[in-house]
Amino acid sequence: MPLACRFTLPVGLAAVLLLALMAPTAAETIPAQARLGQPAPNFTLTDSNGGAVSLADFKGKTVVLEWTNHECPYVRKHYGGDYMQALQKKWTAQGVVWLTLISSRPGGQGFVHGLEANKLTEERGAHPTAVLLDPKGEVGRSYGAQVTPHMYVITADGSLVYMGGIDDKPTTRLEDLKTAKNFVDAALSDLAQAKPVSVRTSRPYGCTIKYPS
Repeated sequence: MPLACRFTLPVGLAAVLLLALMAPTAAETIPAQARLGQPAPNFTLTDSNGGAVSLADFKGKTVVLEWTNHECPYVRKHYGGDYMQALQKKWTAQGVVWLTLISSRPGGQGFVHGLEANKLTEERGAHPTAVLLDPKGEVGRSYGAQVTPHMYVITADGSLVYMGGIDDKPTTRLEDLKTAKNFVDAALSDLAQAKPVSVRTSRPYGCTIKYPS
């Protein structure tokens, strides 16, 4: 008989491993529902001012979803270089709705309360339409958001046309912003010109979202 067949685990360890295999992970508990070319999952969250904001509120408008964590060095690159703010300002001025979402668990890296979120927006000179708080992580998980920044673009008819990284430079170096191809800007430009989105997905990069366990 092969050696592998004679090997047995201690009873206690075997039980622990079995439970681990059977226990649902966070992703399994709330499976991702976002699919390219399909209606974006609706949601309602509390914004940084304490009001309720639903994706359905913006029917008829192009919407950007930006997952963020202000302590993440990848996020700091985009805000430190004034790049994210410039992108927000450019497109909200053209009627695009920009929703910044925070899915960090309470006590986890990047978690903030509403007043803290507003302070960050002011200090960074950011221009989102709203900052939405998702401390339970339900919306983030429903979209399959993995990292910060993780970006999504939704058309006026509610279809998801882009999901992935913000650009093609998965680094924390400010100087890389100058040569990066920004996929969100490109997707919004295509939509503004009534063209099909040329790049619909890319590999997301950044800090892992600190979801509740």
